[in-house]
Amino acid sequence: MQPNGLSFHHPIAFWFGCALIVAGVFSHAPMFLMGQYTHWQMVGMPMDHWMLMGMAAIPIGLGFAAYGLMPRLALMKRALHGEGRHLHFHIADGVGLNIEHWKLVAVLVAALAVDVMKPATLGFVMPGMSSEYGITKPTASLLALVALTGTTVGSVLWGRVADSFGRRAAILLGALMFMGTAICGAMPSFGWNLAMCFLMGASAGGLLPITFTLMAETVPAAHRGWLLVALGGIGTSAGYLLAAGAAATLEPMFSWRVLWLLGLPTGAIILVLYRFIPESPRFLSNMGLQHQARAVLMKFTGKSFSGNAADAIEPDDREHPGAPKIDDAHPVIGTRQLLRGRHAPITWGLLVCGMAWGLANFGFLLWLPVNLTELGVDPKLASRLLAKSAIYALPGIAVVIWLYHHWSSFKSLVVFIGLTTVSLLAFFLMGALQLRSEVLTVAATASLLISISGVIAMLIPYAAEIYPVHLRGTGSGVIAASSKFGGILGAGLGVMGFFSHFAWSALLIAVPMAVSGVMLLRSGIETRGHRLEDIQDALSHP
Repeated sequence: MQPNGLSFHHPIAFWFGCALIVAGVFSHAPMFLMGQYTHWQMVGMPMDHWMLMGMAAIPIGLGFAAYGLMPRLALMKRALHGEGRHLHFHIADGVGLNIEHWKLVAVLVAALAVDVMKPATLGFVMPGMSSEYGITKPTASLLALVALTGTTVGSVLWGRVADSFGRRAAILLGALMFMGTAICGAMPSFGWNLAMCFLMGASAGGLLPITFTLMAETVPAAHRGWLLVALGGIGTSAGYLLAAGAAATLEPMFSWRVLWLLGLPTGAIILVLYRFIPESPRFLSNMGLQHQARAVLMKFTGKSFSGNAADAIEPDDREHPGAPKIDDAHPVIGTRQLLRGRHAPITWGLLVCGMAWGLANFGFLLWLPVNLTELGVDPKLASRLLAKSAIYALPGIAVVIWLYHHWSSFKSLVVFIGLTTVSLLAFFLMGALQLRSEVLTVAATASLLISISGVIAMLIPYAAEIYPVHLRGTGSGVIAASSKFGGILGAGLGVMGFFSHFAWSALLIAVPMAVSGVMLLRSGIETRGHRLEDIQDALSHP
């Protein structure tokens, strides 16, 4: 089959790899089914030869699948050195949303929901896992720490995969890793669960920024911003609902292990929908695969053009004199340039923001119920206050979408960073002055939940808009990794007792959050309604 951006470069190798992965997972079924006689407890069981062969088949299958998704090596090397021939996408960026765009949106929402579902199950498996393996809470907390470390590594690694193999390839490989790491549900020891949880976290952490990258490079400029933010909000909410529903429905029947085993069918859903996940036309163009780039653009332009839709990406400047150059005299040619070149000020601002967000979300909020109790709030009342505040925070995503689409992308992000800072300072004052007020507590908690939800809803979408095509996946991944790194830092500080100092922990997190807001206010660039190539042109001529 001739590759056209919708098919595989080496289909036989890809599907053979998929078959090996599925076979490797099913080879664990005999041991798992033996657990029905022990209330699904497998702790201490020796691994049989089928399980060992299955564990070997999965990485081999991933290797075959990766090769099946890989563009020609010569083109990859040329593109990574900035030698690819770039096309202009100014006409296709002006097309209205059509059925093909909405199909892509629906599939990416499903992919993101599956992606969020995996780490969201951590909280549901911890009690059962701790009981079966007979481990203490500090030991069990290693699972969350390892998972967060995996997501941090995966965000960076998968970004490079997306910029080397393609956005579509990275998404499908992530789905295959979901399927392969489903064997975590059949592991007889806690150590094996830690190893598999790291790999599962790596695939989950990488898939999230890549879905935003593909969306940013495919959706028309006029609708790109609000759809990116909506993708994050809806996909994240759906993922948590799926995790909670699976835990409530299946865990009582099959124990905590079934929540890991769901990686096989949920990853397979993304694989089944592969025909609705095209490769990014901008990636294909950057790789020198002009015919395939045109094929994808024709799919999304539909009947909106009179004449040949391939003309929408014709590189001739004489036909389209207003089309800007994608590259400038000093192109971003390596990952280090994200922290040195023209993107450096924005990158540093986003990195500091991501780290501060991780500290707030995985540190301060995690310990907030305990701290509220120490402030004199009844434990049951504290839970009700958090639940009430969370409900109040739900409309915040709609506000984020409206502001990002109708007002300003980077200014909206700065506003929510400022709101997060103010909310943290409010907690600092409450703790320092020992204030006891349900109204103030609900207001501060709701404000913090709304603001940090808004920050993360805009952080990665904004990153997906500002980087050049050959580093867009990497840039988005690095920014996503910074939020996970903040989470690792927050988890470590929590173990050390840092967040027991309620007031000072709020103040110390508010400082980097405020600094990031100032950095982005000074260096941020408007992306609302602008084509990706125009954004690069503006960055090259500040």
